[in-house]
Amino acid sequence: MDFKHVSVLLNEVIDGLNICEDGIYIDGTIGGAGHSKEIVKRLKNGHLIGIDQDTNALQKAEEELKQYIEKVTLVHDNFSNISNILSRLNINAIDGVLLDLGVSSHQLDVAERGFSYKKDAFLDMRMDRTKDLNAWDVVNKYPEDKLAKIIREYGEERWASRIAKFIVEHRKNNNINTTGQLVEIIKKAIPKGARKDGPHPAKRTFQAIRIEVNNELGILEQTIKDIVKFLNKGGRICIITFHSLEDRIVKETFKELSLDCICPPELPVCMCDKKRELKVITKKPILPSSEELSENPRARSAKLRIAEKV
Repeated sequence: MDFKHVSVLLNEVIDGLNICEDGIYIDGTIGGAGHSKEIVKRLKNGHLIGIDQDTNALQKAEEELKQYIEKVTLVHDNFSNISNILSRLNINAIDGVLLDLGVSSHQLDVAERGFSYKKDAFLDMRMDRTKDLNAWDVVNKYPEDKLAKIIREYGEERWASRIAKFIVEHRKNNNINTTGQLVEIIKKAIPKGARKDGPHPAKRTFQAIRIEVNNELGILEQTIKDIVKFLNKGGRICIITFHSLEDRIVKETFKELSLDCICPPELPVCMCDKKRELKVITKKPILPSSEELSENPRARSAKLRIAEKV
């Protein structure tokens, strides 16, 4: 199976990680191994741990990294289990981590994965296909109010209530089995005038369902805090987001970890005993260049934030 993948913000990530040739680095979403290959090329006695919940991605990574394989350990897991993964590998400190969030080009391009609103397929959307919950369950089993909430919050979709209502009305008679069927329902729910401008009418709803299926937002804050515990002083964490909610979580978690005290201002002395753990390197996120966007339009919503362990 062809696995096409274009690495987003590649040079910016490599610069941001500030790679030390003897360090231990983690690519928590190895995907097509584009970022990983550039990291591992810069390692002398260092090691790279590549994690992905998608077995197709791990197969592709193994192939891409075969000439460096003695410096690489591949792990089928979710990066949110970072503490367990490092414990299993007997590693207690690392020098850098990259998380490239969101759906990969490969997952969008392979129709049967059910991620794309442009290709008709069974409603799946699982990044890890060993998990039980899929998009079919969300669309056919969730109550209307829960569906509307997910589409509104995760998709930032103004027509969320109408879309949820139309989904529930349709499934009273027939299950919604495919991406194509769901797209048609969404198009009926959004008034024609609201559909003529902007992105594909199903884009936000598909994004919302994918985030729900893979619990993408629920794991993020704690994962960042877990990673920081393992970082050596001067170690870097680089996170690429494609969604404003993800970016907000990364920004706020970095900010929280960069503060010495989080006591209310009215307290005369610090009672929280909090110690600053991170220095934020990117006051504003790094965005793709116009050259990158001309070569890879899918990078347009990407934002890179970087922080360093103090």
